[in-house]
Amino acid sequence: MPTGLAAPTKPFTIALVDDYDVVLLGLSRMFDDYSDTLVVAEIDANAPLSESIDVVLYDAFAQPESSHAQIGELVRNPRARHVVVYTWNFHPELIDSAREQGVHGYLSKTLQAPELVAALQAVHSGEIVVSDSPARAHSAEGLDWPGKKEGITDRESEILALITQGKSNAEVAELTYLSPNTVKSHIRSIYRKIGTDSRTQAVLWGVEHGFTPDHRRIERWLDTP
Repeated sequence: MPTGLAAPTKPFTIALVDDYDVVLLGLSRMFDDYSDTLVVAEIDANAPLSESIDVVLYDAFAQPESSHAQIGELVRNPRARHVVVYTWNFHPELIDSAREQGVHGYLSKTLQAPELVAALQAVHSGEIVVSDSPARAHSAEGLDWPGKKEGITDRESEILALITQGKSNAEVAELTYLSPNTVKSHIRSIYRKIGTDSRTQAVLWGVEHGFTPDHRRIERWLDTP
């Protein structure tokens, strides 16, 4: 038998947690070429969670990141061996809060697929991985989000999702750690891109175009003993 060759490594399992189907599909596509390293677990949102997952990747799209109670509950879930936050929001308070909750990774959406997979593999191996705080840049190739086809940027998409959930401008600014003026500027850009001039019309557009979250996936993780 040949010696000196490393034994094949079994791919680790990863579960994607997000309230938006389009975001999950985009993430899944990013991992298509890495099936020898990781396997995306298909989790039925309506079924009890019974299997342990090596890495749970929590996509923070349109989540109230100023309150990390959900992240803490994910970390405490015995089915989630490692929990990683995947976000473009690198405000120091958010990073500190997530680390205090016990996350095993805090990764930037600017990471390209090979970098993201390498970071997840390091987390699976027991490392704590926190991306460098990125300058605001384009999201990684392959990512998707509601409204992308209409030319809405990822940040604008997050803001429109929050507006669709009924958040005020002040609440959006607090949740995203943006200034009120920056939020207003994004909203004006959103209105222009979707061809509307009122908040009511923007909310109706958001509801019709996939900006209403489906909370079942996160609720399943939080409700599991």
